[in-house]
Formats: sequence, structure tokens, C-alpha cells
Amino acid sequence: MGALLASRGETMVNLLAPADPLVFCGTAEGEFFVGDDFRATYLAHLKEIPPGRMIDSRVEAWERGETGWAYWHGTLEFTTTQRPIPTRVTLIFAMYDGIWRVEHIHNSFPVANQEALGYEHTAHDALLEAARKLDPQVGSSGSATVMFTDIADSSAIAEAVGDARWSKVVQAHVEMVRQELEAHGGRLIKSLGDGTMSTFASAGQAMLAALDIQAALDGQAEEPRLRVRIGLHTGDVVQAGDDFFGTVVNKAARIAAFARPGEILVSEATRIMVGGASEFHFTDASRVALKGLEGDHLVYRLE
Repeated sequence: MGALLASRGETMVNLLAPADPLVFCGTAEGEFFVGDDFRATYLAHLKEIPPGRMIDSRVEAWERGETGWAYWHGTLEFTTTQRPIPTRVTLIFAMYDGIWRVEHIHNSFPVANQEALGYEHTAHDALLEAARKLDPQVGSSGSATVMFTDIADSSAIAEAVGDARWSKVVQAHVEMVRQELEAHGGRLIKSLGDGTMSTFASAGQAMLAALDIQAALDGQAEEPRLRVRIGLHTGDVVQAGDDFFGTVVNKAARIAAFARPGEILVSEATRIMVGGASEFHFTDASRVALKGLEGDHLVYRLE
């Protein structure tokens, strides 16, 4: 905890287990990461946390063989808000070559990150950054449709079912998404936590994949029954570097974040691509502001 408040992120990263399972569960929606995705983004996550101090601190810890677990509870105050925040952290350790390393982290604040830390969680931003480092491989010219999906109320569900069960649910969900998009000619570019990014050469096929994903979720019998936000945007992907492709990706992510649980929102560019195709039905356009993008943008709900 001292390393966290002193912004010594590298120290904390060095304490992570080098092998799976590795799980992080936070307070905010979307703060659930596993395995290499967590290892790749944890340092950036820690750098978002402002300096602070412990007003009081209590630790209980146990070990049995090469497994250990600890419970920290106390009160933290961050420089950005100067508000005392009761906090709980649970950790599970495993022994690696004589050193205790963390395999599971669960942080719990009783208030939203905005109130506790003074900033919004950037799970989508982490997924965007991871995607930017990859070649989208959509083609050397033409346009592509980018799709983002995100499970709604994921933190509450994870808390209700437990981390072990939630990890299996997320893995099964991502695999279902992969199968649906590949059935329509799409390609999964990146998954991070419970969010995914994929690309399609055809806007129509991307919409059909989105509809099939929602239909699969509507038909699920086993609990927890998931609801997903989906956003689509289409843009030119002629070889123009990360900046150009990043604009298309960024808008698709922001549209997904704007969607309500169970909704599919598409940009005007994506709707135009299918013209008056009879298999698609849209609501009237809504003019919305999207985080990080100038001006207002037209979006349509795909029904």
C-alpha cells in the first residue's frame, strides 16, 4: 500500500505472479483484467492513481504451504480530492522461487473513482492503446468497420458471482463474441477485461455480427445473464499510419461507451454503407457529444 500511495508502480508490477492465474478486480465498471492483459496495463493503471496518504491502516494475513492471503482495510486520502475514503484490499499470494507474488487483487472503494481519486476510469482507453500497437490487417485500401463490445454492470456481477466464476464467464463470453464475428468475416483485434475490439471489411456483416451477439445473449439460459453495449463506426483504412486508424477506432469506442446495455449504436458513416437494405432497421438519428471528439455526431440505434 505504501508503494501505491508513493506512485512506485514498478515495485507493485514486480510483485505480480509471472504465471496464470492472475486476476485484478476493482471497484469501477470494467475494472476486471486477467493474465497478460493485466500485466501489460497495470503500470499505466497505477500511474493514474494520484499520490495520497494512509490515515489508518490494519492488515491481517495468513499462509498455508505455498499459498498466502491478506486483507488490508483502512482509510486513504488522495491529494486530488482530500477526502477520507474507507478502503478494502484483498490479496492472494503464491510462492515463486522463495518470493511471495500476487495472483489476485481485489480493491474496494465505497464510492466511484471520480469521488475517491478525482478521475474517471479509462478501461476503454487501455483497450484503445493496446489496439493501436497492433496492425489491424484489414487490407491495404478501402474502408473497414470497427466494432467495440463491453459488458454492462460487470463489476456488480463479478462481486455477486465471485472472481473465479466471473473469470470463466468472461472467457466464455469473449469466445462467443469471437465465433460470431468470425462467422461474419470479422477479426478480433484485441480483448481486454470484458471488452473487445474487432474489424470487418463489410459494414453489413459487422451489423449482422452485432445482432447475432445480442441474440445469443438474449437466448442465454445460464446465469449470470449478460447485457452488452456495442458500438460501430466505419472509416477509410488506406495505409496512413496509427493516427488515421486511431481516429476510426476511437470513435467506435466512444459510440460503444455511449450505448445503453443491450443496445447497438452505429455511426452515420456505418448506416450509410448499407443504404436501404431491408434486413436492417434503425431509429431516427440522435445528435450526441462523444468524449474526446469535437462537435456533435449522429448515431443510430440498430434494432
